[in-house]
Amino acid sequence: MKLDLLVFGAHPDDVELSCGGTIIKEVQKGKKVGIIDLTRGELGTRGSIKIRDIESKNASKIMGVSVRENMNFSDGFFENNKKNKILLIKKIRKYQPDVVVTNALSDRHPDHSRGAQIVIDSCFLSGLSKIDTNQDVWRPNAIYHYIQFNNIQPTFVIDISQQFTKKLESVKAYSSQFYNPKSDEPKTIISSKEFLNSITYRAQDLGRQANCKFAEGFISHQLPVVEFLSELNKKKTE
Repeated sequence: MKLDLLVFGAHPDDVELSCGGTIIKEVQKGKKVGIIDLTRGELGTRGSIKIRDIESKNASKIMGVSVRENMNFSDGFFENNKKNKILLIKKIRKYQPDVVVTNALSDRHPDHSRGAQIVIDSCFLSGLSKIDTNQDVWRPNAIYHYIQFNNIQPTFVIDISQQFTKKLESVKAYSSQFYNPKSDEPKTIISSKEFLNSITYRAQDLGRQANCKFAEGFISHQLPVVEFLSELNKKKTE
């Protein structure tokens, strides 16, 4: 299956939190989108591998992605080494994505930055013919980083005003991780009501700056190019 977009996350729920609305929008446009989680989030304070697997499947159905896989790398301890890069190269060559989206290069959780770098490295190496995996070589046209915990100035934003409600539904599919007044598990920074609310007000703030209701921000790994300045101003100023 060739994918239009392949989205990587260090942990299950990373992509829902950061670019779930964009994924939903691409799917609604008829694009084939896949997700690959690097770990199963087994070191998370709340929940379990089994629970998070179920939550991940439910969130995937909500977003409508074509495929979702997990690399089963070690949560908190996976390395950017040859073995893991070869495994990712095989996935990139298998799905031949035009665009790859991954974690930010700087974020609160060290897995996020390490995950971003191994994806960048693997995308480049996937285009080298002397790395033999019995597959055709493939290098994505573009790599983008979504913004998650840290406040980072985006290169551009995607208007997700029509997709935000569904994005929030995909986030709430992870009821073991986020605000759930019925849960008796230990409280964490991301299980607070304030963190759940922050998903809304951060999307609103990006939307405010971009003249839409809700938006998700991205950082471009390569220099973006447009043909005409008018392409950057398709939305009328109110």
